[in-house]
Amino acid sequence: MTRIVEATEEGLKIAALIIKRGGLVAFPTETVYGLGADALNPEAVAKIFEAKERPFFDPLIVHIADVKELDLLWLYIDDRAKALIERFWPGPLTIVLPKKDIVPDIVTAGLNTVAVRMPSHPVALRLIRESETPIAAPSANRFGYLSPTMPEHVLKQLGGRIDLIIDGGRTPVGVESTIIDLSEETPLLLRPGGLPVEEIERVIGKVKMLTESEKPRSPGQLPRHYSPRTPLRIIEDENFEVPFGIKAGLLAFKEAKYREKFFAVEVLSPSGDLKEAACNLFPCLHRLDDAGLDIIYAEAIPEEGLGRAIMDRLRKAQAKR
Repeated sequence: MTRIVEATEEGLKIAALIIKRGGLVAFPTETVYGLGADALNPEAVAKIFEAKERPFFDPLIVHIADVKELDLLWLYIDDRAKALIERFWPGPLTIVLPKKDIVPDIVTAGLNTVAVRMPSHPVALRLIRESETPIAAPSANRFGYLSPTMPEHVLKQLGGRIDLIIDGGRTPVGVESTIIDLSEETPLLLRPGGLPVEEIERVIGKVKMLTESEKPRSPGQLPRHYSPRTPLRIIEDENFEVPFGIKAGLLAFKEAKYREKFFAVEVLSPSGDLKEAACNLFPCLHRLDDAGLDIIYAEAIPEEGLGRAIMDRLRKAQAKR
């Protein structure tokens, strides 16, 4: 049985004890719920891959609660990393730099770099401090499927597979962290996310966009990811028609222009606010996925700011299994 506890002092002490003993705890961050284990315990980290059915070649992000912990994890911190940390931590930004030997290879999928971030959610920070160790944590879902932004999403996908879920309510950002690789001369965006790349570029200059990678260098790089079980297609033509006899749903951006064609409709942001749309993305997709549909159609949205992260998730949700 997977236990659910409130984010109280007692609940966090129970969760931290599970982490210390090599168990798995799902906890809220400002982005999505993470599935945490002691990042320095390879046997505990292996349980993450088993619970999620995640391939071992897909690296994890290590979460910290104090910048002093970086001396334990990274070989060095360059000026670009210092500037980003000062400006955006704690927050939805993950930075990749060369790792120290103490970081188990299972965390990094054998890479010589490790992805690290400091979440801003108070529950996540308290759990890390109480656990007295960095916590490795991908999203708390079955591998490749919709990310969880509420505790019930975690229970639906991982119930019976993990020890504990900390109920911290709905996560405020709603999409995973932005990942920037600073291990080479040119900063490289590995994954768009909760921090728009435009804001990063204001601090460290131009960032190169990763187009493809033979081996994942960070989470979320595989062609198919963040997917509902129901097939999803992005609407490319405004004059499209739903095939006859198909029970279809619509994920609309601002307004449901074709409402009469669909069995179920979810709107990301009636006002067209990209922050609100990002926050609503996964909850809307979870509801559509539970509606017994044959297919979900999704409207494209502007690829600026958080729109870049939303469209990244939709394209990966659309990719064939």
